[in-house]
Amino acid sequence: MSFVIGITLDREFADSLEATRVALAAQGFGVLTEIDLSATLRAKLGAEVPAQVILGACRPPLALAALQAEPSVGVLLPCNVVVRSLEDGRSRVEAMDPATMVDLTGNQLLADLAGEARTLLDAALTDLADTSSPERHR
Repeated sequence: MSFVIGITLDREFADSLEATRVALAAQGFGVLTEIDLSATLRAKLGAEVPAQVILGACRPPLALAALQAEPSVGVLLPCNVVVRSLEDGRSRVEAMDPATMVDLTGNQLLADLAGEARTLLDAALTDLADTSSPERHR
């Protein structure tokens, strides 16, 4: 099983990043953190990598329920959603498959929550697909 779900979009990075924020919000996710990975690597190491931003997305009711089922699951929260630039004006949006939380913890109490989170993330990716001509990879 892959640990990511994602979509490749036929749109520029900046547009994909903004569209991803909108799609996540439409599914009840807030963005708690934002890390510009390419800027950080440039500043810290002088490395040049294509534009890439990590959005720390959270849907508080799901986060609370997950913590109640497995107090240590906080190390896997928030749900990271990565938007990165590809060649030819395309971009890729990926998120960790929430089922990975169940696999890593072995706690089946998280299975229903992971399923709900997956449904919501899939809906956000579908929203992105509806506004682009994507090549889907899941």
